[in-house]
Amino acid sequence: MKRIVGLFTTMALLAGCQQVQSEHVSSPDIAVINANVVTFNGKAAQLLSERAVYIEDDRIQAVVPMAAARNLPESTRLIDAADGYVLAGFTEMHGHVPPATDFGDLPRRYADDMLYLYVANGVTTVRGMLGYPHQLQLKTDIAEGRRQGPTLYLAGPSFNGNSIESVEQATQRVIEQREQGWDLLKIHPGLTLAEYRALARTARDSDMDFAGHVPKDVGLKVALEEGQRTIDHMDGYLEFVDALDRPITEQELAQLVDLTLQYDVGVVPTQALWSTLIGAEDPQQLAHYPELDLVPPSVREGWLGYYQQPSMGYFNQDQADVQQQNRQALLKALHDADAKLIFGTDAPQLFSVPGFSIHHEIRIMQQAGIPLEAIYYYATVAAGDYFAEQDRFGRIEGGHRADFMVLSENPLEDAEALRQVLGVMVRGEWLSRNDIDKKLQEIRAAYQ
Repeated sequence: MKRIVGLFTTMALLAGCQQVQSEHVSSPDIAVINANVVTFNGKAAQLLSERAVYIEDDRIQAVVPMAAARNLPESTRLIDAADGYVLAGFTEMHGHVPPATDFGDLPRRYADDMLYLYVANGVTTVRGMLGYPHQLQLKTDIAEGRRQGPTLYLAGPSFNGNSIESVEQATQRVIEQREQGWDLLKIHPGLTLAEYRALARTARDSDMDFAGHVPKDVGLKVALEEGQRTIDHMDGYLEFVDALDRPITEQELAQLVDLTLQYDVGVVPTQALWSTLIGAEDPQQLAHYPELDLVPPSVREGWLGYYQQPSMGYFNQDQADVQQQNRQALLKALHDADAKLIFGTDAPQLFSVPGFSIHHEIRIMQQAGIPLEAIYYYATVAAGDYFAEQDRFGRIEGGHRADFMVLSENPLEDAEALRQVLGVMVRGEWLSRNDIDKKLQEIRAAYQ
């Protein structure tokens, strides 16, 4: 394995190189040198070899050939990628951020630990899809450098059959969440059609996105017509064509794809988590995920006991397998049609540990026939495009947030390269492999 060889304060390594041409990139705070940069031309991945990535504050300043990386000031901090690979940080498009205060039997440190697990695995942005009190303070603390964690975009407390009891309440709750500063509205099952329409109308008037599940009384077609920004998970699709427990047909797949393209909606599949929830995964394999020792014992024990609960006796293995096959077929059909897919894992949830969950999602997406470079695109560029009105990130280029991972092996050849993280840059802050290992060891020890 290649290794980060360290930080240097002189320019000895760069002797003989040509001078940087642009005055705008002559004084970076940090330069990641000797790197191979993964970039995209459209949706096609490209590899730029022998590059230096310049960073100023929390932004990528420029990506230049190593031959141009000379005469940087001694104040520039150099990080040698040692011929490693720079890949934009992933976005967790359907993540969860634990409450920042005491919550049940969870330790007070739980929120900070889960936020760190995201960035330790190169997940540098999270769209939190279930608001709790004080999450907005977490978001501010991270942005202002008082906490370590990914950049957060947060949905407020859920709109569902228990939290909303009338059209008037749905309307008022949208206004309240807008005024409180939440970034979007989270849709859960249980809303009536009238409540959903009132929510959607007020959200449009308030310029707020709403996203998540498709309530049964609403249905996919209405959700699309009303402007739901993303359909998260695949259950709303399969329910629309009544294909939860029988094989989906090619005609039905075509119908769902056509609707998706017609309304230009984003789709966040979360395949690994839902395969686990419906019983299509092997419990023995799940129980041996090594990252389980990074969550509190109460969480871990609840997950390990999931399939032994009496209420889980309804699992029908054949139906679970058919439903997952339908989900995979729909995912492939959406990909083939160039639909707007965006990567998400729904962590932390059942056997889905923040950050580590990306490896399981990638595996299952590959099993569906999605090329690796397309998965990376959905996790980086597509997510950045979704948030283009708020910020610039998801690409390794000037002006984008300095969020990326440095890997020892080529991620375009094998997804296992994502486990060989040499370091992670988060808003211009460098977390070395040594930093990450020390913190993971601390978290692991806290949850023994």
